[in-house]
Amino acid sequence: MKLSSFKFTLPSKLIASHPVENREESRLMVVHKATGKIEHKTFKDVLDYFGQDDTLVLNDTKIFPAKLYGSKEKTGAQIEVFLLRELESGEHLWDTLVEPARKIRVGNKLYFGDGELVAEVLDNTTSRGRTLKFLFEGTREEFYDIVDQLGLVPLPNQLKRKPEPEDRDRYQTVYAKKIGAVVPPGAGLHFTSHLLKRLELKGVNILPVTLHIGLNILKVIDVEDLTKYKTGSEYFTISDDTVTAVNTALDTKKQVCAVGTSTAKALETSVSVAGRLKPADGWTNKLIFPPYDFKICTSLISNFHLPESMPLVNATAFGGYELIMEAYQVAIKEKYRFFVYGDAMLIL
Repeated sequence: MKLSSFKFTLPSKLIASHPVENREESRLMVVHKATGKIEHKTFKDVLDYFGQDDTLVLNDTKIFPAKLYGSKEKTGAQIEVFLLRELESGEHLWDTLVEPARKIRVGNKLYFGDGELVAEVLDNTTSRGRTLKFLFEGTREEFYDIVDQLGLVPLPNQLKRKPEPEDRDRYQTVYAKKIGAVVPPGAGLHFTSHLLKRLELKGVNILPVTLHIGLNILKVIDVEDLTKYKTGSEYFTISDDTVTAVNTALDTKKQVCAVGTSTAKALETSVSVAGRLKPADGWTNKLIFPPYDFKICTSLISNFHLPESMPLVNATAFGGYELIMEAYQVAIKEKYRFFVYGDAMLIL
């Protein structure tokens, strides 16, 4: 399909700049693929759509305060560094974006805080991209502890505001576990520990995958032909326990719900020739766009996404292009909240 198929007019006031007070009180649109029926609910009503032995798959990636502000050696010029991806675990080697890029050259040393972190610029990767080597002798955990103290929550530019104290908690799922993402799985932000416990009490199997979401997910697609879009690679893992539970659900005709397009991407990346899930530990740059035959996911929870974005394309691939684009027009009319802090859609 063409990118122009995913253009629509979204009033800026519908882009949620802050989360609702209670995660599970977000609105929930339920879209039924078979009939085209659309229901308007509250997110906690998601309980009504799951039963005994259904499986809910979550992305347990954890974001970290990836924006660091520091200074250049000698000149003291102020700089911003966005930590994108750890290149070698334990070596403190990072792929980053820097500002102002024209002033940050190979060989420069950058200082953060009161010198708790010092980095050397090893390479230019793109116009704004730099490979940094942090001159740090502690463990990976100690490094992340310092980053947590010095860094800021990397809110998307589309929110048009600076991070606030509550973002430390709210721009993170309650089940986040494995550090590595710079963007949280937005659909998961609606779950509370209480709601997850109630699902468990109904007999729903709740299993994790891990996919460390990169910055590309926030970008507007820049090519008209979607088959030519270059997405960044993201690290993901799927455990044996998750594989067993998901395949059992598929074999017994139970629901397998992916919470977020990142979870769906992980699941659909690792599929056997028999159409069943396989364990995985590696990188994915899989593109999912209509028409696409989903092998693992039988339902999907997703936020309301921005025009011309890959998560929107993913959602239409699952729910059907015409139905989901129609649902988005309904959402605009009914003043649903969009983007990462916005409301949710359950596609059945």
